Amino acid sequence: MTDVMRSAEVVGELMSITTALRRLSRRRTAEAVATVPLPEAQRELLFVVANQPGIGIAAAAATLGLAGNSVSTLVNQLVDGGLLHREPDPSDRRAARLTLTDKARDRMAAWRAARAALIGEALDRASPADRAAIAAALPALRRLLDGVRADIAEPGRAGATDDGRRR
Repeated sequence: MTDVMRSAEVVGELMSITTALRRLSRRRTAEAVATVPLPEAQRELLFVVANQPGIGIAAAAATLGLAGNSVSTLVNQLVDGGLLHREPDPSDRRAARLTLTDKARDRMAAWRAARAALIGEALDRASPADRAAIAAALPALRRLLDGVRADIAEPGRAGATDDGRRR
């Protein structure tokens, strides 16, 4: 079996596992929190703002890989829903800075607790070797994510093909 075939199998399995974990987590978390679920794009924006309070719309769009006008629409929806504050940037009144409302912080704390319970309980039942392997893989997965983001941001950079894939 060639390295390319092995890489394709690893990519397929990685995507299958992470997608299934995310889907199960999203469904069970929504059930446990018992609130009207938000669209995924809105949830992702809330997590970006939680991790980077005061982020601007353009930076949030870049982080999410979305168009600025799409993020502006999401911001408007979340402001209307009482989950985001949008304030003018003191250094550039045309730009906005985003922060979470207390309502959003409470909701996100509930999401995190429900997700931690679901995934954490399963992880706690895993063997010590599996827990160690999963923990050891996290830095490599973070570097993989960073590499994919860099390839998307600069498709012509060294090591990437024209469509952004690694050589």
